[in-house]
Amino acid sequence: MKAIILSAGEGTRMRPLTLTKPKTMLPVAGKPIIQYNIEALRDCGVKDILLIVGYKEEIVRNYFKDGSHLGVNISYATQSKLEGTADAIGYGKDFIEDSLITLNGDIILDVDILSEIIEDYEKSKPDTLMVLTEVEDPSAFGVVELDGDNIINIVEKPKKEEAPSNLINTGIYIFNKDIFDKIAKTEVSPRGEYEITDSLSLQIADGKVVKGHKTTKEWMDIGKPWELIEINEELLNNIEGEIKGTVEEGVTIHGEVFLDEGSLLRSGVYIKGPVYIGKNCDIGPNSYIRGNSYFGDNVHIGNAVEIKNSIIMENTNVSHLSYVGDSILGSNCNIAAGTNIANLRFDNKTVKTTIKNKKTDTGRRKLGAIVGDSVKTGINSSLSPGVKIGVRATIGSGVLLYEDLESDMRVLVKQEHIYQNKKETGQISLEEAEDNKEE
Repeated sequence: MKAIILSAGEGTRMRPLTLTKPKTMLPVAGKPIIQYNIEALRDCGVKDILLIVGYKEEIVRNYFKDGSHLGVNISYATQSKLEGTADAIGYGKDFIEDSLITLNGDIILDVDILSEIIEDYEKSKPDTLMVLTEVEDPSAFGVVELDGDNIINIVEKPKKEEAPSNLINTGIYIFNKDIFDKIAKTEVSPRGEYEITDSLSLQIADGKVVKGHKTTKEWMDIGKPWELIEINEELLNNIEGEIKGTVEEGVTIHGEVFLDEGSLLRSGVYIKGPVYIGKNCDIGPNSYIRGNSYFGDNVHIGNAVEIKNSIIMENTNVSHLSYVGDSILGSNCNIAAGTNIANLRFDNKTVKTTIKNKKTDTGRRKLGAIVGDSVKTGINSSLSPGVKIGVRATIGSGVLLYEDLESDMRVLVKQEHIYQNKKETGQISLEEAEDNKEE
């Protein structure tokens, strides 16, 4: 058995984080998202893996190369136009031998789920095995109708009362070679893509066996920026502490802490794990690192800084007397002294943020900022909960940022003046302004 992992998309809902990186290469708990699936496949005995790449593919290729350092054989195919899942999977036509397990690169599956799926396929030998899971409301998904274990119909996003079942397609499959004949016959869908579910419908119509595998096991699906924080939390709870770097006298460590080679914890640092610190980091002195925090390589945390439940990517500096709570900071950022990234609204309501120009409730009571690469803040600046800052943006000294800031933009005055002017001219209501003013 071989494997395909789909990793060609842009991940627009994850912006600004994906303006400079593919979604599948965003780091959680010390590894890019996609690496967890590569290692899980390897541990199930599947070592020949085809990565379907496209958007910023050089980052994927340069990181994984041929996969030998992970004990797998990785090859690549470039999906030049994002024309749907069937088009992407079609690149495996000359790669497959007998069977092919196909995964999306922005989910994290563990070994138990993969082993369960592979065992079922090898025992029953259908033409296709589709992994299913049960949900309360299937109306936003592809829903299947079963005859025994076999799928006889797939309905895309039906009305809840018209859904044939509560079992939905997870996008995880095992195929034999027949699927490529059906992909070749698949027509463009109304949304302008070649859908793998249409290819599967052709298999069903042709009398092929498309088996549904129902699983109750959970996996991690990453679609929005704050879900990266949540998955980082979950994965860090499984790390084993190890100190490879240097710990000065006077450092206090509680819980599991991984400190990689070349990193330094200076005197007075207090860490409450689980915490992951990459290579060549410099932490402290007198900093407080709270649980579920992840630092990439070459991160510098200055004197008397507090970091809580955050992801800080490589080559980023957080200078002295700053606070970062429940946030994601991209690579190569410089967070100036006294910067405060708040994570809690005054009214204790859940934090809202903007996804594709639409205000979205994250469901999280605590969420800080989502910051792209190469962002700079000035001294004593403050970021309100849920704000998103594009790449290479600059926030001036003393600025209180209430609104999202686009890439390459600069704010040098307090945004409260902007809000006051908008209220006076009727451009924004008091209620709308206050909704953005958060602790």
